[in-house]
Amino acid sequence: MSTTTENGMGGPWSTSREKTYKKTTSSALKGAIQLGIGYTVGNLTSKPDRDVLMQDFYVVESVFLPSEGSNLTPAHHYPDFRFKTYAPLAFRYFRDLFGIKPDDYLYSLVNEPLIELTNPGASGSLFYLTSDDEFIIKTVQHKEAKFLQRLLPGYYMNLNQNPRTLLPKFYGLYCIQSGGINIRLVVMNNVLPRSVKMHYKYDLKGSTYKRRASRKEREKACPTYKDLDFQDMHEEGLYFDAETYNNLMKTLQRDCRVLESFKIMDYSLLLGVHVLDQNQRDGGEQGQAGGDGRRPVAQRVLYSTAMESIQGDGKAAEALTTDDTMGGIPAKTHREEKLLIFLGIIDILQSYRFIKKLEHSWKALVYDGDSVSVHRPGFYASRFLKFMSTRVFRKTQRKNKSRQLLSGIKKTPLVLEVKMTMIPLLNPCLTAEIRHAELIDSILSVVGVALGKARKQFWNFTLTSNAATMLCNHAGPPCGN
Repeated sequence: MSTTTENGMGGPWSTSREKTYKKTTSSALKGAIQLGIGYTVGNLTSKPDRDVLMQDFYVVESVFLPSEGSNLTPAHHYPDFRFKTYAPLAFRYFRDLFGIKPDDYLYSLVNEPLIELTNPGASGSLFYLTSDDEFIIKTVQHKEAKFLQRLLPGYYMNLNQNPRTLLPKFYGLYCIQSGGINIRLVVMNNVLPRSVKMHYKYDLKGSTYKRRASRKEREKACPTYKDLDFQDMHEEGLYFDAETYNNLMKTLQRDCRVLESFKIMDYSLLLGVHVLDQNQRDGGEQGQAGGDGRRPVAQRVLYSTAMESIQGDGKAAEALTTDDTMGGIPAKTHREEKLLIFLGIIDILQSYRFIKKLEHSWKALVYDGDSVSVHRPGFYASRFLKFMSTRVFRKTQRKNKSRQLLSGIKKTPLVLEVKMTMIPLLNPCLTAEIRHAELIDSILSVVGVALGKARKQFWNFTLTSNAATMLCNHAGPPCGN
């Protein structure tokens, strides 16, 4: 749908050599977006706050903005257009839920120029980013807009139950009508901040069929890779501490259950990887925003960062949302490279209906049916979660420091004292002195036999020598006389 006009033909809003969408130039579209949102959000502030009712999800408000202006609307230099706002009260509630004040929303979307982004996908959608890095505006197809309207009551219920989610956070749904053309737009959260350089960027579905970035995509300055590329480039996956891994997987599991309940499939995990070590080698090079690497305006949106969005009690996540991490999730590679991970689920406005069922049936006849991206929602969610939990995200295994220390002790004369004390009831019941380190294994094996005679007691073993001091906690029995 997106093209570049060379001769100025194609519609009342098109000009020479400018990117167009449905025969509308990007500059005209950005101007209409800002005029329309400025009017509708400003007008909404005069309406009193109240609880959201079921009929509020189906309300559509419309205003006509002629180029010469009117008693209600300002004059502008674009063709006449009509601006529609879907479920304005419901979306106002969503914005309130995430702490977005009307003035801040207007300032982000209206007062500052919108930044056009490149789109690696096949949808042909246009993407605009606000200057403060907070919001993404995306053009959507008619069927996607209708599906979001049907989704709103369930989406409202899900956000009420848990605002901490990796699902897209929708802040507004609009439509611009001009010259018989309808352009539908959705405003949502920005997953990848421009102010942080993404050394790697992935669109992951858990599928293998044609899931490799094209040659054209790879030639870009910041390409978006896919599932097979990830397996080639991060064969060992990305490692998180146990608590972060569990919180992340719990959030993904809950979000996938929600998507499955709505019969949604073909969604992706957008994953950005910032390599801290590489950033230091590059001299602290920042993302596109430049400067000191911080957002142009202090963050206002609640639960908008990756760390805030994963499941938890909130305390640990909020403590890590600092200027240093920019809300990214700390991780490591198998080589102990330090990373910051930014992620979110995208493209959820695809339901498994008749056309998608036909697409899956046709591809299943030609290729492996389980490997194609289009699949029934239940299977899609299971495959998605399996891929994320086994290939992409992994839990850091705690190393046994006692074994490492024992293996590092040289076989040289030393004095080793072994004391075993039951906590909290018993006094020391075993003391031995040895003259050579090669006898350590024999002592420990004897102690192990003694520990095997009973259960559910805790002991401390203190091994002291001129080489090391080790403290190991074991579950075992009291020592016999």
